[in-house]
Amino acid sequence: MKQRTIGTGGPTVGTIGLGCMGMSQSYGVADDEESVRTIHRAIELGVTLLDTADGYGKGANERLIGKAIRDRRDRVTLATKFGILPGAPGTLAVDVDARPQRVRSCCDESLARLGVDAIDLYYLHRVDPNVPIEETVGAMAELVRQGKVRFLGLCEAGPRNIRRAHATHPIAALQSEYSLWTRHPEQTVLPVCRELGIGFVPFSPLGRGFLTGAVRDSSRFENNDSRRNIPRFQPGNLEVNLRLVDGLEALARAKDCSMAQLALAWVLAKSADIVPIPGTKRLRYLEENAGAVSVTLSATDVAALDSAFPIGIAAGTRYPAESMRLLEIAD
Repeated sequence: MKQRTIGTGGPTVGTIGLGCMGMSQSYGVADDEESVRTIHRAIELGVTLLDTADGYGKGANERLIGKAIRDRRDRVTLATKFGILPGAPGTLAVDVDARPQRVRSCCDESLARLGVDAIDLYYLHRVDPNVPIEETVGAMAELVRQGKVRFLGLCEAGPRNIRRAHATHPIAALQSEYSLWTRHPEQTVLPVCRELGIGFVPFSPLGRGFLTGAVRDSSRFENNDSRRNIPRFQPGNLEVNLRLVDGLEALARAKDCSMAQLALAWVLAKSADIVPIPGTKRLRYLEENAGAVSVTLSATDVAALDSAFPIGIAAGTRYPAESMRLLEIAD
């Protein structure tokens, strides 16, 4: 596994990271034993950036990761988040609380669940519209001074708040959804990140599994699968979006790789300052995803994918309306 540095002076990690949310929520029944095996195999493969949040499984995901890395803490870069108030199982978050006093308590609780002395990368999960970002990031910066956190990040923040946050304390990373069917960051935040030396960490680079070709019928999702509530996967929109997958499948065959590997290779080819964090709880998908680093795309290949997946091509929004309002990068 090759390595990349997140932002100017940020942590150096494996080129592909691991999103751990689905190990504890949103994608069917949890399997902690398989998840721990997947985390251990990720570390063996050089996938060193592990991404979680205090809201994933209402703390269960942080406890799971803490258990998995207990005897190998020095081999991973640990990222977690605070701010979002989780909803009921199978639902998507619709509220955020990032008051300064909550910053401190959330960090202490995450440290305890993870069983570590410091968090490598601590994100504000969503910008709180009721709290000036200078106040939230100011409280996060105090955590850095106390040695509880090494680097700070933002999630789904827009250009204005990125600049305001970075002026308060250096921001190492912006995490936002980015994939072939969610390309709006190219127009909004990626130019700002590059101007300020902020790294970019895309979540859902496989479109919540859609870009792997495995999703053909949304009625087969388990009852607690959050994709049931996402417009892009609902009848009408899904049928339109499946035409995109058919085109991706043909391009993957031409490159002699899987659709997932091609989608990840496209993200990696976009810039050396991007570290995607595809999520999985299964060993076989982890190993497939890690193999994307061996897929080389030419400028012609990238242009062909850009043409096949123009900005705004996906039918339906990436969250329902009540969750979309938490985003500063909408599409």
